[in-house]
This record gives sequence, structure tokens and C-alpha cells, in this order.
Amino acid sequence: MIDVRNVSKVFKDSIAVDQINFKVNEGEIFGFLGPNGAGKTTTIRMMIGLLKPSKGEIWIDQLNIQSNTKKVHERIGVVFELPNLYLKWSIRDNLVFFADLYKVPLKQVENIMESLHLDNKAEQKVHSLSKGWKQRVLIARALLHQPKILFLDEPTSGLDPNTATLIRKYIHSLKLQGTTIVLTTHDMNEADQLSDRVGIMYQGKLVALDSPQKIKERYGKDEVVVEYKENNDLVKVILPLNTPETAAFLYEKMYAGSIINLHSQEATLADVFARLTGSELS
Repeated sequence: MIDVRNVSKVFKDSIAVDQINFKVNEGEIFGFLGPNGAGKTTTIRMMIGLLKPSKGEIWIDQLNIQSNTKKVHERIGVVFELPNLYLKWSIRDNLVFFADLYKVPLKQVENIMESLHLDNKAEQKVHSLSKGWKQRVLIARALLHQPKILFLDEPTSGLDPNTATLIRKYIHSLKLQGTTIVLTTHDMNEADQLSDRVGIMYQGKLVALDSPQKIKERYGKDEVVVEYKENNDLVKVILPLNTPETAAFLYEKMYAGSIINLHSQEATLADVFARLTGSELS
């Protein structure tokens, strides 16, 4: 559904994106991750036709984005992190206006409001809504024309847990309906839970690309957490799993009968991100 071929973007003497290649399959949730300045936002802007690559090609649903921008825009929906709604209008007025632009029937407005539980607030002015409700309106607007591909930029950033959970469930339901989704997020748990595959960018390059589980297996380090008593104090240490040194340490503490708690700990996506980029994302 998306094919990024040897794409680079140069701003004056600065290389923002450096010869990246990846594909996103139909019906897949693709988590696109990276610290600020890594090049992921620039890549997204090229994918939706807001920027032109300095080199390479981007194909969306078998259409070259540069030569078929209008046709591509008919096939995609975009939700930016910062809300760009008409604040003095109601929820319904915002959606009806864009439905008219997309030439979709008004029935679709009612359907999408109902699916995101917006129908009970349909006449409320957008300026009076919380961030979570505004985010629902943004998602509703992006889905009015039933796009094949949905780009979501930080869809749950700053939202309360209940609203974030609702939006995550809705994103998953869209995938089950066949929508291809590109998701950028700074929430590693969210990326891990939702994504079929993730791509991690750093300094303009794609440094990892695979399913979350395979990336954790390849780059992560499994550990063992040990809590034990020493001189009447409780001590907690985290050790690498399956090393002779760890085995000897555990034998010593078990023989002394000082272990209080012992459990293994799988590497997280945040651990892997820190290892690949040298910084914490979330």
C-alpha cells in the first residue's frame, strides 16, 4: 500500500532523511518511531505530499505521490497532533463542511459521529471541548471519505487513560476493517500494542524495521530481577539473563537463603529504542 524507495530530503546543507527504503502492507498498522529531529516528520510530510523528496520516489496505493497528489489525497486521511478545527463551529458543522468538500453523503457524518461516540455532543462548539474530544473530532474528519490509508500523528498524546484506550481500540477496529495505518507516537507501550511492524529512525536513517517482538529479540537484552536480604536490608539488582556470572550470583544467594523475589524481565521497545538511538523516547 505504501512504497518508499531510496528517499532522501536535504535542506540546504542538512540531510534530514538519508536514503531510506520501506514498505507498508495493506491492512497493516505501521509504527513510525524516532526522537525529535530524527527525520520521521519530514518523511511523513513527503508521504502525504506536503514535501517533495530531494531523491527517490514514494508510491501510495500504486500511485506516485508527486505526479498524482490529488488522487492520493482522495485515498488518505491525516490526523495531525495539533488540532486544526474551526473552533467556533459545532462538531456537526465541522464534519458537515468537510463532508461537502469530500462529496460524501450526510449519512456518513452521522455514522462516523456515532462510531466515535460524538453524537451526543454534536451541537457543542469545538472551542469548549477537551483535548480528548477534539482528537475524536479530528479522527472523525479524517475518516469521512473512508480512506484506504490513515496517517495518525501522536493520536493519544496528552489524553486521559480512558480516552486513550477508546482511541486505541478504535484504531485497532479500523485495521480489522482493512484500513492501512501509519502511526507516529512517543508512547512505546502504544507502539508495541498496536503495531504489526515498527520502523525506528535516527539521524535521518532507518535503523530498525520489523515486528516489535522481533526487534526486541534482536536488539534487546533479557534480564533477571533479584531482590534479596543483605545485613537486614532489602537489595534489588537487575542482571543479564543466561550468563555464568548471573548463574554464580543466583547460586550463592539461593544457597544462603537470602532471595526474597526472583523474576525474568523481557526487553521493552523503550529499551531497544534507547540502545539504538542513545536516548529515551518515553
